[in-house]
Amino acid sequence: MPTDRLRGWLVAITLAVIGGMLRFYRLGYPTDEGTPVFDEKHYVPQAWQMLRNGGVEDNPGYELVVHPPLAKQLIALGEWWQGYDSIGWRVSAALAGTLCVLLTVRIARRMTRSTLLGVLAGALLLCDGTSFVQSRMGMLDIFLTLFVLASFGAMVLDRDDVRARMAIVVAQGRVHDSPFGPRMGVRWWRFAAGVLIGMACAVKWSGVYWLAAFGVLSLVWDLTARRAAGTARPWSGVLVRDVGPALWALAAVPVLTYFAGWWAWFASETGTDRYEVGQDIGPGGHFSFVPAALRSLWYYSAHVLSFHEDLTTSKTNPHPWESKPWTWPMSLRPMLYYLNTDSRACGADDCVSSTMLIGTPALWWTSPAVLIWALWRVASRFDWRYAAVLVGYGAGYLPWFLDIDRQMYFFYATPMAPFLVLGITLVLGDVLGPASAGAERRATGLLLVSLYLGLAAANFAWLWPIMVGDPITAAHWNAEMWLPSWR
Repeated sequence: MPTDRLRGWLVAITLAVIGGMLRFYRLGYPTDEGTPVFDEKHYVPQAWQMLRNGGVEDNPGYELVVHPPLAKQLIALGEWWQGYDSIGWRVSAALAGTLCVLLTVRIARRMTRSTLLGVLAGALLLCDGTSFVQSRMGMLDIFLTLFVLASFGAMVLDRDDVRARMAIVVAQGRVHDSPFGPRMGVRWWRFAAGVLIGMACAVKWSGVYWLAAFGVLSLVWDLTARRAAGTARPWSGVLVRDVGPALWALAAVPVLTYFAGWWAWFASETGTDRYEVGQDIGPGGHFSFVPAALRSLWYYSAHVLSFHEDLTTSKTNPHPWESKPWTWPMSLRPMLYYLNTDSRACGADDCVSSTMLIGTPALWWTSPAVLIWALWRVASRFDWRYAAVLVGYGAGYLPWFLDIDRQMYFFYATPMAPFLVLGITLVLGDVLGPASAGAERRATGLLLVSLYLGLAAANFAWLWPIMVGDPITAAHWNAEMWLPSWR
C-alpha cells in the first residue's frame, strides 16, 4: 500500500466534501408544486408514514408497498431531521451519495495501490451525472448503490487480509502442515461484507444479485490465495476450509440482516399483512412449524413479487421514459424527472427547466471499450482487479436481461456507475504506466489522463443545467439534447 496514509484520507475526505457540496446545491428543487416528483411520490410519503406509525407504512388498502423498508427508513430519518419538505426527503440520499464518493476513492486506492488513482476515481465519480442526480432524489437506488459499493470495499479488504495471513503462514513454513492449507480464522471484513450486502437486499431485492456474485468472487479469491501459497490441494482446501464459513458470512448473515431490516414490521400491530396466519393463511399445513411472523412476511413478499411480475411494458401505452438494459451502458435513454416550460426565469420568453438522470457521455460512452479492455486483461493477464470490477458491474446489469418484458428505467443502472468509474480508473492507470516507467512515458501518460479528466469535468459542467433544474433558453435546451433518444 502507499505510505501516504494521512494524505490518502485527507484527499478522500476533501473529494467527499466537494461531492457533498455539489449534491446539496439547491437540493430542495425541483418539486411538483411542493410535492415529490416521479417515484418520490411512492417512497417519500411512505417514509413519512413510518415516522407516524412506529416504522411501518400504513397502506393496507392497496398493498402498494413494493420494496423492503430500509431505504425508506433512512429517508424517514432525513424527514425527522429536516421536516416533511423537499430538503427533508432528499437529505439522506445526498449524504448516501457523498459517502459513495469517499468509498470510491478508498476502494480505488486499495485496488491500485496508488493515491493518485484513488483521487482520479473520486474525481470521475464527481463528474458522473447518474450518481449525482440520483443522490438528489428521495428514491431508493442511491442507498442500494451505497451498500453494494461498501460491501465490495469490504470484500477487497478481506482479500488483502487473507493474503496477509497466508503470507505469515508461508513465512513460518506451516503452509504444508495440511494438504488443504491453513484455516483462515475469523474474517471480520467478509462478515462486514455480508452485513452490508444484506442491507442492500433490505433496500431492494435486486441486492441478491450482488450477494450471489460476491459469494462466488470470495471463493475464487480464496482458491487463488491457496494456489499462490503452494497449498497441495487448493480446490479441496476451498471446499473443506472456505465454503462453510463463506456460506455463513455471505448467505446466513445477509439473510439475518435482511430480516433485521423488517424490525418495525415484526413489532407492529398494524403492519400490512402482519397477522395473516389464521386469516388468509391457515394455521396448519406443512409449514406450520415456521413462526407465524415469518409466514406472514412470506405471504406479504408474495404480493410484492406479484406486483413486480405484473409490471410489464404495455404494448399499447408504454411509459415514455422506459428504457431496456441494452441502452444502459451508454446511457442512451436517460430519465426525465421534471420539466417546466412555462417559466421566464432565464430572461427569455422560452425558458426550460428540467431535471434529467443522465450518464455523463465522457464516462458512459467509453463503457464498451472499457469492458472489452477489462475482459482482455482478465483473459490475458488474470488481472484480479478488472475481474472484480466486471463482477460488480455485471451483477447490476446482466440479470435484467432475464425478463425483458418487465418495465425498466435507467435509474436501475445507478449501482453500475461506481464500478464503471473503477473500470475507467484501472484503464487510466494502464495509460499512466507503472511508477517504474521512464519519465517521458509517465509524463505522456499523465498528460493523457489529465486531458481525459478535463473532458469529463467539462462534459459534466455542460450538462449541469439540465440535471439541477436551472432555467435555460429553449435553444440551450436543444443544444443539450445530443441524441434523439434523450428527448
